Amino acid sequence: MSNRNFALPALLLALWATGCTPRIEVAAPTQPITINMNVKIEHDIHITLDKEVETLLKSKPGLF
Repeated sequence: MSNRNFALPALLLALWATGCTPRIEVAAPTQPITINMNVKIEHDIHITLDKEVETLLKSKPGLF
């Protein structure tokens, strides 16, 4: 008799637990992924020369 009293609640609990299980799907998107990269790159190069190097470059223009 105790098996009958235990079987029905166990069956109901099992059905309830499987009904509430979350479902997870992994699917590829239908459209391609687009990445918009509007980047503006600006740079300034500042060169500072010593007086000696500046006079050397002026005296020998074909050095570089």
